[in-house]
Amino acid sequence: MRILVSGAGMAGLAAGINLGATGNDVTIVERAGHLRVNGSPVDVRGDALGIARSMGILEQIHARRVTMTERAQFIDASGDVVAELPVSEISDSDQDIEIPREDLAHVLHEALTGTTSLIFAESIAELHDDGAGVEVTFTSGKRDRFDLVVGADGLHSLTRRLTFGPECDFLKHLGFYVALTELPSQQDSGRTSPFLSWPGHLIGIAHYNDTALGVLNFRSDWIEYDYRDLDAQKRILLDAFAGHEEWRVPEILDAVRSDPELYFDSVSQIHMPTWHKGRVVLVGDAAHCASNLSGRGASLAITGTWLLAQALLKHPENLKAAFDEYEHSQRPYVTRAQDSAGPGGDLLMPATQQALDERNERLRAMTRG
Repeated sequence: MRILVSGAGMAGLAAGINLGATGNDVTIVERAGHLRVNGSPVDVRGDALGIARSMGILEQIHARRVTMTERAQFIDASGDVVAELPVSEISDSDQDIEIPREDLAHVLHEALTGTTSLIFAESIAELHDDGAGVEVTFTSGKRDRFDLVVGADGLHSLTRRLTFGPECDFLKHLGFYVALTELPSQQDSGRTSPFLSWPGHLIGIAHYNDTALGVLNFRSDWIEYDYRDLDAQKRILLDAFAGHEEWRVPEILDAVRSDPELYFDSVSQIHMPTWHKGRVVLVGDAAHCASNLSGRGASLAITGTWLLAQALLKHPENLKAAFDEYEHSQRPYVTRAQDSAGPGGDLLMPATQQALDERNERLRAMTRG
């Protein structure tokens, strides 16, 4: 089959590998002019590890392993440690692998074979599914026809909107916002990752390899803004942390002001009754974003695209049967991931000072054993 994949994030690249490996002619289009690699490290865990082995990428993933989250510490306004985050609070197994997002993107990109082509600075403008195929008009003005379109274009998926309807029909806001900004390399990089909390807020520096990443989280009801408007994002973020001069907060906020590639978004999930319609199917965050609080987004991208490829291989003449099998197999992973996100916000951003103090005491007790 000729398959178009929209988006070259983790799910899009994994789809390119898995669908290409089963004999399909795959084209990936990516709106950005380069691989999208900004963001904090991600986890590969559970059955995704075995699938990564089958994909031939587990060794490369393991070689790039980092332990950023394992060294997370909660500090006070003076920078003194008040509690540490036990591994048991963030990981189900010592087999989980944490890897920089950019490293995983490059591992996946390098694993693409000749059956998959990747086109940057291109995206879908219109889709028309006539039952026998999908006519696609691209933003460049080019047109082409595919047997299948795979939406792997993330939380704000255009493929989902064009095929299933507006984002608001499927998005569940969890009550938090997150931002990431790159900081200048620092001498203490790679040792610990300190985070300062006050009610409803978390700000800190995540260290891994030679990278220092400013991390900002805060509680909020839904905020209406254009998610492509960088200045609007910065205003929201700076207002949320205004009035705080303690520790290294000013330094991190200065980085926010000057960052041309700031990452800012709601902490939200996508809940859909089905991930396919006609000859269009969704994978990864486009289908079932579990949010960064779950720590399972990359794993869901790997398992989902693998299961989709295997289902299509099993039912080459029956797309509906293939899609139904893919959804039936992937749903348990998604349900677990989405359910696991709930406690994460209360752990990182307790809503009150009392809850914050209780969290620190509980973590100290766990550390003491």
